[in-house]
Amino acid sequence: MKTLDPVRAVFTATALLLFVSCGGLSVEPRAPAPPADDAAAVTTARVPAFLTDTIAAIQADYAPDRRVARFDVEAEWTEAGLVLTGTTDQPAAAERLTRALAAHGLDWDDEVVRLPDLAPGEAGWALVNISVANLRSEPRHPSELSTQAPLGTPLRVLERRGGWLLVQVPNGYLSWVDGGGVHRVDQAELEAHRRADKVIYLQPDGVARSAPSHAAPPVADLVAGGLLVRLGSEAGFHRVMFPDGREAYVAEAESALFEEWTRATRATEESLLAVAMSFLGRPYLWGGTSPKGMDCSGFTKTVYLLNGLVIPRDASQQIHAGMLVEHAGDFSTLRPGDLLFFGRPATATTPERVVHVGMWVGDNRFIHASGRIRLNSVRPEDPDYDAYNTGRYLRTKRILGDETGVHRLADDALYPRNGRFAPAATAGPAVR
Repeated sequence: MKTLDPVRAVFTATALLLFVSCGGLSVEPRAPAPPADDAAAVTTARVPAFLTDTIAAIQADYAPDRRVARFDVEAEWTEAGLVLTGTTDQPAAAERLTRALAAHGLDWDDEVVRLPDLAPGEAGWALVNISVANLRSEPRHPSELSTQAPLGTPLRVLERRGGWLLVQVPNGYLSWVDGGGVHRVDQAELEAHRRADKVIYLQPDGVARSAPSHAAPPVADLVAGGLLVRLGSEAGFHRVMFPDGREAYVAEAESALFEEWTRATRATEESLLAVAMSFLGRPYLWGGTSPKGMDCSGFTKTVYLLNGLVIPRDASQQIHAGMLVEHAGDFSTLRPGDLLFFGRPATATTPERVVHVGMWVGDNRFIHASGRIRLNSVRPEDPDYDAYNTGRYLRTKRILGDETGVHRLADDALYPRNGRFAPAATAGPAVR
């Protein structure tokens, strides 16, 4: 037998501490953890079965999609007893778990971190301070690129780990951003940014300059969708300010006054096509949502954003927006701007898997990000026929005329309400 060092038997949401007697629920007295050789046997006797179901049910109700909500809670049995660890940004979920444990008469140590978890006085918001911020799945540069956010986008800060911030973007996505690319602000400063006159950059890419001249040295690069506070105008340029206070000049012909633009912009078939076609040939980039590189859903998201509409981030989320377009398989009822979804249909044993999205342009063609932004046909006799994607076509959704799951920039969709961003449609894994 090994030495009697304390050990931990760790159980996730699929294996947690419970003991049920034939006469109903009962809890055994606490005891020191057993020697390692005997741990498995005692662990089995102590597994509180209700906890497995409770944690799984709470996660399903409050955080079924980790892209937009977190309930990462584990239970441990230590020599001191039951300990809950992990993180969540769903306070109601944590409270529900607490009530469930108390109802069963259990004692436990609660070490679950409630997000936001910031130091006293630490700013709870940030504004993207570069042309486009890369948001990653983990707080390190080699990790997966989850998504991007253009200049001026408000971010809710939930946690700081070294130089990285766990943030939430306006469509609800949770990711890590390098703190060097954002400017921290408090609630009052964020509200001032919301009320300020702003300029939106509308060309695929360009430059903010140090003087009102196209020959002036650059201050920073810009991409479509970037927002800057407007200070005035001079010689055909907007004088603007970055979130960190840097001043620059942006050509009026390449931008628009944000408030006027959001009020006047109405997405139409023609306007969606114009924006989409302007990105032809741009490179594919997993996680990308900017002209520097886009994945398939990042492309469709950006096309709609530049038409004043905020749609969900990923293909498996976008498929829940808008209305279903019925057709007999010949694509004749589709209209420009409709979103086509591709993937694997559900079977008796496996769920549907949405893996790709494109936008209908008419004449049997759709535009999508596949290697680059390109046009392909669903008609076999055409030279640009895409047999692969046509063969895995699932269905089409229409955003124009039915904005289910969609938010308008004109309704302040980039800014939080009651301290939180509006929820996004969620379902399925992040496949782009």
